[in-house]
Formats: sequence, structure tokens, C-alpha cells
Amino acid sequence: MLYSGHNQEDVAKILRFDPGAISREINKRKTKDGRYVATSAQHKARVKRKNSKAEGMKVESCPDLKEFIIKGLIAHRSPDEIAGRMKLENRSPRVATKAIYKWLYSRWGQQYCKYLCTKRYKKRKQKKKSKREMIPNRKSIHLRPTIGVHAEGDLFVSPTKTHTQKSGAVFIVPTTKLASGTLIENKKPASFKQAVRETTKYIDIDDLTLDNGIENRSHEQFGLPTYFCDPHSPWQKPHIEGFIGLIRRWFIPKKTDLKDVSEEQYQEYLHILNNKHRKSLGYRSAYEVSLERGIIQKKHVFNVLNNIQKVAIQGKI
Repeated sequence: MLYSGHNQEDVAKILRFDPGAISREINKRKTKDGRYVATSAQHKARVKRKNSKAEGMKVESCPDLKEFIIKGLIAHRSPDEIAGRMKLENRSPRVATKAIYKWLYSRWGQQYCKYLCTKRYKKRKQKKKSKREMIPNRKSIHLRPTIGVHAEGDLFVSPTKTHTQKSGAVFIVPTTKLASGTLIENKKPASFKQAVRETTKYIDIDDLTLDNGIENRSHEQFGLPTYFCDPHSPWQKPHIEGFIGLIRRWFIPKKTDLKDVSEEQYQEYLHILNNKHRKSLGYRSAYEVSLERGIIQKKHVFNVLNNIQKVAIQGKI
């Protein structure tokens, strides 16, 4: 319309804008030779809009605010401290913690990131939260029958610092204090399922009580009814917790890396504890009471002894 000879007031009426807005647009976007070119004006507007939202621009555009933040960083103040202090002192202008971090991670503020305690020069990427796995079809311990031979099971693990996945699976019959178990290479459900099957096939029990660890995810394939304690309630299976404490005190102290313990050694430890004369059993062993009640057979005890003897002979050789 300008090229057609219309003045600014006519353009404003046709476009239904205020004449002052048209005047400002022409003065802002005109080229060096004084002409208003639509394509050039659109490009300038787009660049200005993009730069107005640049990371850290809020701090960079205010020298006094920038100086205050830099002094705080040099004095080992965190961005949260600096922002909070500005608010407390009712300083104007002021910015929030997030704006300070945006400036620090921008091209203007990266040189001051060295004063952060993390020394990080860019925003840390948030890890995707892994899907929380739940134990399917779990049955509460409150549904467990009162009659029958119950057993309790659990894992004890290597220290976290060792980065070792090897763990000890152990199961106990509370009425006779009979324990059985095995070492497993990791805490995966498949490994624990195999451990349950191997260690309970010679013991006559009616059900198994466990905690809510993800290693119990395959409980429906254990081959016997399984019940679960309430969350954060280890006291609902006190016998297995006490037995693990017994193993820890006698043979495998805490902070022991289980990769240094062989399966043969572990079985020998269990055998020694099963053969102890317990006051709660009338000073009889777990083997004696379990044999008397038909929970295990003599051949199972003989097999355990034979395996331990073989290992002992091989060790001597």
C-alpha cells in the first residue's frame, strides 16, 4: 500500500491498526536506504523475537544484576542462595534460581560455572524413570492358613560398594529351625526361582513366606503356595531374619563380598548351624527334630554330609 501511494493513516484505517503502530513498524523495520520491505521486515521481527527469548537474556541485559550474581558466585554462594538473598533484601531487579541457572548454562555465563560446587557447564539430562515392577498376584501373609508347615525365605547380599550381584538365598522352617539355601549369581527372578526349587525339593513344607523384593516376581512358578509380608514389615518373618543374623555372626560378617565364598563353604555353614543343639528345641538339633517330624528324610542329611566330605577331601588333596 505504501508503494501504491497510500499514506500511513490510510494504511492504518485499512488494516484497522493505530496510526502510531504503523509508524513504529516502518521506523523499526526499514532498510538502510529508508525503504520498508515486507520480507526484510519479517526477517528482522523473527530474529528479534528469537533473541528476546534467548537463554540467560534476563540476567545478561541487566549489568547491575549480573555483577551482583557474579560476586555471589565468587563468594561460593549457590544460585539458590543468591536468589533467596535478593528476595529477602527486596532487591530490584531480581531473578529466581532458575533464571540464574539459565544464564550460567548460556554462552554468556558458562565462564562462571567453575564457581558452582558441581562445576557443571550444562544442564544435566533427566534420566527416564524406569517402570516400577510390581509382584503380580501376590497373596498377603494374612491369608496364610494357620495349619501346616510354613517356611520363610530371604536373600542376603554383598555390600553395594563391591558391585557384586552374588547373593545368598536361605530358607528356614520356623518350627524346627531347619535351614537350607544356595548361592546365586544375581538377584534376578529367574535365579531366585531356580534357588527355591533346588533347595525346597527335599523339604516337606506347605508354603513359603517372603518379603516384597523384586526377586520374588516369579513366585507363581516356585511350585508351592507363596505369601508376602506387608511392605516394610520384616518382623512378620522373624525366624529368617534371625537366622541370617546367625550366619553373619558365625561365618559371613557384614561387608563380606560373597564372590569370595564358595557354594561348598556355604553348604558347610548351613550344615553346622543345622547341627547345633538349640535351647528352643530342647537342646536337640534342627536335623533331629526335622527327621522326627518327617520334614526331611535321612537320605537328605546323608547327601549333605557326603557332599561336604567330598569337598573336604578335595581340599586336602
